[in-house]
Amino acid sequence: MIDTHAHLDGCDEPAAVLVDRARAAGVSRVITIGTGLESCRAALSIAEQEESVFAALGIDPHQAGTEEATRVGELRDLIGRPRVVAVGETGLDYFRDTTHRRDQRALFEEQLELAAAAGLPVVIHTRDAEDDTAAALAPFSGTVVMHCFSSPDLLETVLERRYYVSFAGNVTYPKATELREAAAAVPDDRILAETDSPYLAPQAVRGTRNEPANVVHTLAVLAELRGVDAAALGHQIDLNADAAFRLSQP
Repeated sequence: MIDTHAHLDGCDEPAAVLVDRARAAGVSRVITIGTGLESCRAALSIAEQEESVFAALGIDPHQAGTEEATRVGELRDLIGRPRVVAVGETGLDYFRDTTHRRDQRALFEEQLELAAAAGLPVVIHTRDAEDDTAAALAPFSGTVVMHCFSSPDLLETVLERRYYVSFAGNVTYPKATELREAAAAVPDDRILAETDSPYLAPQAVRGTRNEPANVVHTLAVLAELRGVDAAALGHQIDLNADAAFRLSQP
C-alpha cells in the first residue's frame, strides 16, 4: 500500500517515526509534499533520507500574490533531483478567496509549464474553482493527479481526460455522499489513496492528527464502496501510483 500524499514536514513526529509506523501497518511507500520553498526543501530532505519516501514539490495557491510566488525559479532547480516524482501541490483555491484569483491562476500556469518542461506529473489542489481548474489543465498533456478529490462536479471532466483521482480521509465521512459516489465511479486504473497528513484523519481515527499509517482506513472504505477486496484494491492502487509517478518498487 502507498500513501500518495502526506505533508511529513508538517507532522508533529519525526518522519522516520511515521514511516516506521506506516510500514508496520502495511504502508510501504509515501509521497511527501512540498507547499512552498522551505517546505519543498524539507520534503526533499526527508525523501533523500528515507528510502521509501518520494517527494512532490510545489507552491500552493494560498501563497499566490506573495513573495513566495516569485520563487518558481528556485523550484525549477529542486525538481531535477532524483527523489522528486511530481510538481505540486499546485492549483486553485477559491473557498476563502484570500488571494486574488488572477495571481493564483498565474502561479498555477507557471508551475504547469514547469512540469511540462521537466516531463513530470502535476498534483492538483482545487477547491471551489472547478471551471478555472479545468480550463487551466486543458492544454497540459502530461499526467494529472487530482489530490484529495472533493469536487464531484469535476468528475465527468476528470474521467474524460483520464486523470488520476486520489481520495483522502474525507471520503470515509458518513455524510460525504457525493464524494463516496465519486469514489465508486472512478475506473480501477485511475484511483489513488492518500492521507493528506496531518489533516483529514479518516472516520476510524477522526479527531486525531493524521499520519501515513492511516491510509489503510481510507483503503478499507474505498474497497467497501467499490465492492472489492481491500488487499486487491491496495495492490491496484500501488500499480496506479507506479504508473502515475513512475515509482520504483520498495
